[in-house]
Amino acid sequence: MPLPVETACPTTAMPSGGQTDRGVNPYVFFVGSPRSGTTMLKRMAGAHSRLAVTRETHWIPKVFEKRQGVTAEGRVLPGLTEKLFAHHRFPQMKISRDRLTRILQQNPDMHYADLVACLFDHYGQRKHKPLVGDKTPSYVRKLPTLTTLWPQARVVHLIRDGRNVCLSLRNWRMVHKAAGRFGTWQADPIVTAALWWKTLVALGRQDGKVLGAHRYRELHYEKLVEQPREACTELADFLDLPYEDAMAHYYLGKTRSGVDLSANAAWLPPTVGLRDWRKQMPPADLERFEEAAGDLLDALAYPRGCSEISTAVKRQVARVKEQFTQEANARNWRLPESW
Repeated sequence: MPLPVETACPTTAMPSGGQTDRGVNPYVFFVGSPRSGTTMLKRMAGAHSRLAVTRETHWIPKVFEKRQGVTAEGRVLPGLTEKLFAHHRFPQMKISRDRLTRILQQNPDMHYADLVACLFDHYGQRKHKPLVGDKTPSYVRKLPTLTTLWPQARVVHLIRDGRNVCLSLRNWRMVHKAAGRFGTWQADPIVTAALWWKTLVALGRQDGKVLGAHRYRELHYEKLVEQPREACTELADFLDLPYEDAMAHYYLGKTRSGVDLSANAAWLPPTVGLRDWRKQMPPADLERFEEAAGDLLDALAYPRGCSEISTAVKRQVARVKEQFTQEANARNWRLPESW
């Protein structure tokens, strides 16, 4: 159970070897390539009476990996409070600066993993739920860091057909923080989107395989929208929670109407066909996407749309992939072993 909001979180020493018997939170990380339906998944999971899910954090692995206010051994330094509050996402944890300062003063030898666990406990207390998860899609690249810090945490990897992800990316206002950050986006956004999606999904699968079936589970977006009850039952079972109908009916009483509202803003129920590459993706785009990421589509059992790829397209995709790879390496942007 989480600690009362006004008590200080106790420390838990990090034994040599990096493993520790920490509390239950963070309980689960929901990850996947952006534009894969992770907001819907968050709402389904968060509708459970025992599980709260934070909004996207983005700061959790970054602070630790860059040792921002943290020692080389992972111990919290006095200046961490200011560094956390400087991140625009941190206030979403709904903890006051004074409260966080008191926790650190009362636990001067606190490990970073214990502090985050304490913050999640605090968040759960505010939501009146004992378990707390995090939904930050891009953490699909950070699973080794997250699962080392919290060896008990589970990971749910949501996967969506990359061609529909590509369609969604093309009109996304935040694409410059995703696939659009690569220089190849301006020259060929389709191939760039394919390589970006392939990288994220393949990394998640690669790192998840190491965790084993008890800690890592893949869910497909298509099942969430076509069979929400069955998908939510599978999710609850993986999380060792009883299924609750509220999960599949997370939208009841919250759906809004408006021509300018996105599916997320309108709190729509699971809706089939919001994106359909068969109808909406031009043949030339489809050919380039499948040349760039067709092997992963095959591995995920998504049917192909092209019977063959022209030599010219193969050459074009190879050029873009070479540039993408060079930029990824320059950014220290980890690529999957299968790359």
